Amino acid sequence: MKKWAVKTLWLVILCTLAFTYDSMSIKPFCDVKLQKIWDNGSHCAFTSLVKFKGKYYCSFREGESHIFDKQGNAEGKVRIIVSKDGKKWTSAALLSKQSFDLRDPKLSVTPDNRLMVIIGGSVYQEKKLVARHPQVTFSSDGIIFSELEPIRIESTVKNGKDWLWRVTWDNQFGYGVVYSLTAERDGIINLVRTSDGINYELVSNLDVPDFPNESTVRILPDKQMQIMVRRELGNSKGFWGVSKPPYTVWTWKEMEIRLGGPDFIHLNDSLILMGTRSHYTSFAKTVLLTGKGTGKFQEVYVLPSGGDNSYPGLLIEGDQLWVSYYSSHETPLASVYLAKFPLSLFTH
Repeated sequence: MKKWAVKTLWLVILCTLAFTYDSMSIKPFCDVKLQKIWDNGSHCAFTSLVKFKGKYYCSFREGESHIFDKQGNAEGKVRIIVSKDGKKWTSAALLSKQSFDLRDPKLSVTPDNRLMVIIGGSVYQEKKLVARHPQVTFSSDGIIFSELEPIRIESTVKNGKDWLWRVTWDNQFGYGVVYSLTAERDGIINLVRTSDGINYELVSNLDVPDFPNESTVRILPDKQMQIMVRRELGNSKGFWGVSKPPYTVWTWKEMEIRLGGPDFIHLNDSLILMGTRSHYTSFAKTVLLTGKGTGKFQEVYVLPSGGDNSYPGLLIEGDQLWVSYYSSHETPLASVYLAKFPLSLFTH
């Protein structure tokens, strides 16, 4: 049987089963729209997604592999693509910096309505990491981006191997977590804030053990802050933290799952949706989970994915949830995908 015919048959079967068991609250798979939005033969990974001035932007790292090229160099670039309708995507920018491996570009919109891209900047010598200097660039129109420049982190926080993984804005301040390597496979994290996207001051030291690193910050309307932290040592399960202003006293809880490229957003006042890499099966998948803000999450959807994958970007657009992510389940090197879900799939 032809490959396309097999795929069609399975889609029909899945949709039929979903509707047949509607009484058991199984949602119809047919409501989900999936599209590959970038595949140029490079390894494309670590996505972020945002709406800016009426258009949609997705960013990711582009390189020959996950880290090193055929010459043993790590010089990944940052690709930013744009769409007017979320269907047809074109390149808006390709950012690079000599001798730097640019990674995990995270998009946000500043209080003065500029598109900001915060980027990890790693420097390798003979395949050994020797320094990390996070970079930032801005655009007022989504077309012209400023020259990459290193962010300036308060001296009490940085140690030269630092990574500001994501920035979340709340009125005039942007908050993020800097993780700094203290050994080859260990590190510490600190909460910092900025008013201009370039200069960052310490807010609080975060007491999370076992190599904490990638962290996403979100702030509720009542100003409670929530942080989701990936860990790489011990049992490798994520940490969930909550705090109230001035965000110096934290309550931490170990999560029940291991994380990889975690992101989360609030669908409403009581429901959180998160996306991450799942390690439940024999190979990693990109999954969506929901929770109530206690640190416990229930897996609700497994995205078509495999191999090197995950690092979703999340965006609520009207009555839909948009999820960007990367995966190598269809191509030798990872491609970028966009899934669109009805919000009712998660809220009802």
